[in-house]
Amino acid sequence: MNIESLVVSAGINIGLAVFILSLFSLLKKQPFYSPIYYARRLSLGHRDVPDSHHRSFNLWRLVPEVDWIFRAVRVTEEEILHNSGLDVLVFVRIFKFGIRFFLVCSIVGLLVLLPLNYTGSNGPNMSSHSMDAFTISNISRGSDRLWVHFSFLCFVSFYGMYLLYKEYNDIFIKRIQQICNRRHEPHQFTILVREIPLCSEHQTRGCNVDHFFSKHHPYSYQSSEILYDSKLLDNLLCQAKSLTKKIEDLRHLSSTKKHGRNSSVSGAWKYDAKIEQLEDMLQTLGREIRHIQCRMTIEQKELPVAFVAFNSRWGAVLAAQSQQHTNPLLWITEVAPEPRDVIWQNLAIQYRHLPLYRIVILVAASLLTIFFVLPVTAVQGIAKYDRLKKWFPPAMAVDLIPGLRSVVTGYLPSAILNGFIYIVPFAMIGLARLAGYISRSKKDINACNLVFYFLVGNVFFLSLLSGSLLDQIGESFSHPKDIPNRLASAVSAQADFFVTYILTNGLAGFSLEILQPGLLLWDALKSHTWDRGKKKRPYVYSLPYYRIVPFVALCMLIGIVYAVVSPLLLPFLVGYFLLGYAVFINQIEDVYITTYETCGLYWPYVHHYIIVAIILMQVTMIGLFGLKAKPSASFSVIPLMVVTILFNEYCKMRFLPTFNHVSIQDAKNNDELDKKDGLMEENVRKALDAYSPPCLQPLDLGLEGTSSTKPFLSPT
Repeated sequence: MNIESLVVSAGINIGLAVFILSLFSLLKKQPFYSPIYYARRLSLGHRDVPDSHHRSFNLWRLVPEVDWIFRAVRVTEEEILHNSGLDVLVFVRIFKFGIRFFLVCSIVGLLVLLPLNYTGSNGPNMSSHSMDAFTISNISRGSDRLWVHFSFLCFVSFYGMYLLYKEYNDIFIKRIQQICNRRHEPHQFTILVREIPLCSEHQTRGCNVDHFFSKHHPYSYQSSEILYDSKLLDNLLCQAKSLTKKIEDLRHLSSTKKHGRNSSVSGAWKYDAKIEQLEDMLQTLGREIRHIQCRMTIEQKELPVAFVAFNSRWGAVLAAQSQQHTNPLLWITEVAPEPRDVIWQNLAIQYRHLPLYRIVILVAASLLTIFFVLPVTAVQGIAKYDRLKKWFPPAMAVDLIPGLRSVVTGYLPSAILNGFIYIVPFAMIGLARLAGYISRSKKDINACNLVFYFLVGNVFFLSLLSGSLLDQIGESFSHPKDIPNRLASAVSAQADFFVTYILTNGLAGFSLEILQPGLLLWDALKSHTWDRGKKKRPYVYSLPYYRIVPFVALCMLIGIVYAVVSPLLLPFLVGYFLLGYAVFINQIEDVYITTYETCGLYWPYVHHYIIVAIILMQVTMIGLFGLKAKPSASFSVIPLMVVTILFNEYCKMRFLPTFNHVSIQDAKNNDELDKKDGLMEENVRKALDAYSPPCLQPLDLGLEGTSSTKPFLSPT
């Protein structure tokens, strides 16, 4: 790719971003679109939704503005932590990490490496119109200038490790404090028990739970809630919700017929008769549901799963983190997820079957990765236009239109690639749903990992090797010692493509994220069809970590790997993270709600992604120094890689256990704080009532005389 193609790609992406962001700023000021752009505020009952009082037309509503950017800058971490939780703050800290890291690396890289690369060729000078003139490729073989690159490699590695340690330590402290601040949450007193055997005397599991924990945890055990096979109940409840929705729709149509412009008494009467018929069906269905909810009916459908509540956090932590039985496949315990985080239907999956589920999911994800070889290879064929002309001569027609080649090679490949991989997060979250995870947080974290490694395999490695994919893979397996050299050669040749990828993924991707075009189309369709005339409800969604974190981590990996190879890429990463920070602060404040809180459990995975990027950068530089006939520099990288691995192992020992477990000390301290404040009994009582299965909750069909205010089963 030449400079002209890069400028065309940047111009198209910047132009699209400016247009989309201007359109967003206009639509956000229209009260009609408040359910899309202020969904979180409306769902929480905030009355301070901006522009809600501007119902009359005025010119101010037609003027684009950037106030949302300045407001994003003013939002503090304390506000994010208080309003949205530590998980959201960790998400924001990823962008802050990227800004700090790439800003410093950009300054050093542009001031030191870029002039060094541009003036580094001792042979025939490369064309000044080529991107290669600004990369390490322009340094002649054996040049002592490569020691400057080695020094910059050390700087990038140690600066990255310094920031990682600082972030890990800070989030570690915030996690402990957040757990203390949220000590009223019922999951701190509750554990999940699986693989419960039948009671030898009564042949039920419910009484066995009570006997077991009363015997082995006599001073801390409080109560238990056995779970039931609720497939039939779930189906009936879905039918009841469907009937309720139909009744609401018919009531709206009946009201429209009676009070609309073309009012029709006979038409309204038909709707009223249909409503009465559906209400009778709903009443009958409600009685059937209540009958099934009776203890005598469902007692024979107990699952080997129960939530067990304790009278102290200390007791719950001891029970959750210790082996309860000689047979490790019986009485398996773990800390209970938050009640709102539980995926109830997955609790019916037998614990022994979970490894099989996970293997099937990994195989399916691997097949999806292999399937995407074709589109990624096709994209690289477009990017390598000179090679494409040899394979496909009709492609030479592109040269007949002035400027079209720059668009085809500079913008089109990255745009097509982003379009193809847009569906990947949704496919991976679908696979994660089938893996049997008991909580939404674990499901989302697993989807993050699947998407990240898919992107690393397809977007990064496959884009590097797709020029001669099969030959490269075959040679790598037959000569594994040459892998660093082959990786280095491929990385050096693909710098221009990844610049355009980051431009497209950042400018266009973040702009479309804040505009929400899918919701706009859906809202327009609903407003003019089945929901016409109805009061609009906010479109409430949680922050899609699985869709955002892996793409941000991939761009961070690309930036780290190319920090020494092509420092010209680093300023684009700074712009990427700045725009992403502003966009997602707006989304967090106005759009997305918090549906669970893991107290920062995402950070260890982000830390791992960045460590992978640093090690990959070092492996690449070993190969590059070898290609540049500087073996001493290659050998000097090996101790640096060892230091990085040791640093990662230290972080695992120092921080990771606190993210996987709750210490006895912290649990005891929180208990003492509750006793001091007189809140212990109230928090224990909340824990007893929090884990009643949804299918056994009081039934409310929305009709008079069909509600019950008492639960159908009380805790054992």
